[in-house]
Parts: sequence; C-alpha cells; structure tokens
Amino acid sequence: MRILIWHVHGSWTTAFVQGPHTYVVPVTPDRGPDGLGRARTWDWPASVVELPPEDLRTAELDLVVLQRPHEFELARAWLGRTPGRDVPAVYLEHNAPHGNVPDTRHPAADLPGVPVVHVTHFNRLMWDTGSAPATVVEHGIVDPGPLYTGELPHAAVVVNEPLRRGRTTGTDLLPALAAAAPLDVFGMGTAGLAGHLGLDPARCRDHELPQDALHTALARRRLYVHPVRWTSLGLSLLEAMHLGMPVVALATTEVVEAVPEDAGVVSNRIDVLTDAVREFLADPEQARRTGARARSAALARYGLPRFLDDWERLFKEVTR
Repeated sequence: MRILIWHVHGSWTTAFVQGPHTYVVPVTPDRGPDGLGRARTWDWPASVVELPPEDLRTAELDLVVLQRPHEFELARAWLGRTPGRDVPAVYLEHNAPHGNVPDTRHPAADLPGVPVVHVTHFNRLMWDTGSAPATVVEHGIVDPGPLYTGELPHAAVVVNEPLRRGRTTGTDLLPALAAAAPLDVFGMGTAGLAGHLGLDPARCRDHELPQDALHTALARRRLYVHPVRWTSLGLSLLEAMHLGMPVVALATTEVVEAVPEDAGVVSNRIDVLTDAVREFLADPEQARRTGARARSAALARYGLPRFLDDWERLFKEVTR
C-alpha cells in the first residue's frame, strides 16, 4: 500500500513507518508544519518518501491518515480527492479532548466515511465522535533496548514546553518532586525552568538533546517521573519503561492501564509519589528490579509487532 501521512508526531510516526508499506509524507520548501518531510532526528526507513504538494494530485495512494482538523481540506486541495469518498481514510487522534470534557465533539465526528482511530481507550471514552465509527490502536514503541544503568541518583522527566503548558504538564508539581530528588528535565522549551520555579539549579537541570541521545541519557537516571495531569499517554513514559526504568507517575488518563502495580508507583497523592522517588533513590537494586518488570510489561502491551499487526487489520477493514 501507499499511505499518505503528514509528519506531525515524530515518535509515534517512527513506529508507524516500520510497517511493510510505502509512506508518503508531504514536503514544502520551508519544511513548515504541513510539509516537514522526512524526520531528521529519528531513524526512518527508506520506505518513507517525500512528495511536494504539486505532485500529490497525480500520486497513487491507497489510504490517507488524517491527524489534524485542517488536513481534511488540505487533502482535498492537494490531492483533488475527498478523503473517505474518493480515497480511503482514517482520522488518527493522538490527544485527549480539551474544553468541555466529556462533551467535547471530535472534529472528525461529521466526516462521512472516515473512522476515528484513538491511541488509548481513555481517549475513545472521552471524545464524542458522533456517528463516526471509533476504534483504538494502542501505541507501539520501537524498542530502544534495556539500556538502564540508573547510575545517576537523579529522577528524569520528559516534557515539552513546561513553562507554556503549566498545570497541564504538572510543572507546578516539580518543586515538590525536586525536594525528593534532583530532577533532570528533558525536552523542548525547558531552558530557564529552575529559575522560573524558584528552584536551586542543582535540583532542577534542563536538557535539550537530540532524539538519538535521549534514551541513553534517560537510562543513566535512577528513575523516571511522569507528572503530567492531562495527556493522551506520554510516549516518553512508555519509552522509559522499555529502557528498563522504574516509573513514578500521576494516576491520570491512561497511565493506570499502562503501568502495572509492580512496575512503579502510580498515585494522585503527591506525598505517595515523593516517598516513592526517595525510596528508588535510596535502593538502586529495588529500582533495577522494578524497572525490569516495567520493561517486560511495556514489551507485552506496547511492543512494535502488536502495534503493526493492529494497524494491518485496520487497513484491511478500511480499504476492502
């Protein structure tokens, strides 16, 4: 199959393009949000090909994967075809709804012939997709391997733009966590985080690393902390589990499904979370054992083979 998909979420797309198809990604001269083309910081196979918008009108395509509301009209303009009518299409929803939850209506609810694919069961439950068929294909991860050493008695956090996103990403919880362990916060837009929160820079360091260096850096930290209040299901959490890291996370959205009881500590009580951080810091062997169980659980539920198999089944249903 030849599948058109915009490069929107690099980590998720990295898993998606590991399948046996040709993946067409739009590219524009400025490589803006609608034409990023191939990834530069992830390892994508040669089966991912770039096409400029002017070449898409004559391109052979078997399926269109929509991910943002405006892509429906963008596809009609660039392809000269209507997704769901002239070419099979699905709408992939990465996010939990914002706004009047649980009454938020999905932007694809009224698109005829376009099923909505959610990445978590929580998202499917919370979005109102109207008459549009809805299904779930849970995340899959390209296994980075059991890289965990835990040699640094620090807690790792991965979050993009914590200053702008604030309470959504649990930025306000970082001072309490930093009192329990030195924090290494990785992600875009983290510069100046300690100063913004009034923290000693020794207790809260910000890092912006390329994707190919991130996993090794994370795995050197004793544990992974996921303070995000409202998200679909952070891929960084699943990646940390794949690395073999013990995790401490808020019990929100899909996290309670993703992290088994013996793979870490999941709670909405800040005191429980900070106590867990201190215990993992103080007991490297317990951290290692817990991380090994986290890796086993993540491989079983979020492994790449299951993810690709689920998508193959969906492709057959949509294109038959």
